[in-house]
Amino acid sequence: MDESEELPSNWGRWGDDDELGTLNLITDEVRAAAAVEVRLGRSVSLAVPIQPAPVFSGPFGPQTVEASPVQHIMQFTGSPTLAGADVMLVTNHHILSTHLDALSHAVQDGQVYPGRPVNEAITMGGVVRGSTASFAAGIVTRGILLDLAADGPVPVDHAVTSQDLEAAEERYGVRLESGDALVVRFGWVKTRYRGNPMPGMSIDAVRWMHARGMSVYAGDLSDSHPSLEPGRPSAMHGVGLPRLGMPLIDAVDADELAAVCEELGRYSFMFVAAPPRIHGLTGVPVNPVAIF
Repeated sequence: MDESEELPSNWGRWGDDDELGTLNLITDEVRAAAAVEVRLGRSVSLAVPIQPAPVFSGPFGPQTVEASPVQHIMQFTGSPTLAGADVMLVTNHHILSTHLDALSHAVQDGQVYPGRPVNEAITMGGVVRGSTASFAAGIVTRGILLDLAADGPVPVDHAVTSQDLEAAEERYGVRLESGDALVVRFGWVKTRYRGNPMPGMSIDAVRWMHARGMSVYAGDLSDSHPSLEPGRPSAMHGVGLPRLGMPLIDAVDADELAAVCEELGRYSFMFVAAPPRIHGLTGVPVNPVAIF
């Protein structure tokens, strides 16, 4: 058996034309059960704040070290001004922006989920299959936080395994069930994507997510850089997204969530992600919210 045959896959599980992937696991019963998690009405955002940068340069332009994920042009209506407005230029997969990857985003061997040739899914005019249209109803389910950084950030050379995730479940008294969203904290929100090596998920961990029926992944990290499993596809963007059809929420900030979970003594909550209803994209900024 070659390595590709060992990898988990949902291709064909919900039909050859499926565009929901693991969101199929979020049934009405799962959403109803998620609502039971709301007892206090307390909410926590998992999104990294973004400060837009003006779209202009020159001697009087702002000097910034890092480019913002959002650039904008201010508009003023009327004279005197009656209203202010703006036009935004958004980089959907920016490393400093919390964003939701559509199923067409990651390509493996020229194919996107569920085995469709990439040139049939993505055109110069936009994405026609597996786009952000799949998120039109939003995502509402139960969320589980597995904080792997309670004792400090995950070491740079560590590939997270199923044993790590199960140990975290036992530590926090939770269990990931079918349809749940998994939030993972590596403790790297302040230092990730700075050109330094980073830890990440292993393919073993993705097999575990597949077996448990996880619907959505959200983490401050997902894949290691450079790869901790040379010669194999990346776990989340090479297997989870294109093979399982598992939407990924990249670049979340789970620090406040971890603090609230510790304070309340509970690591499950209602998870809500309602991105803008813009179709035909490979990804979109999103503000995931945990509600207790």
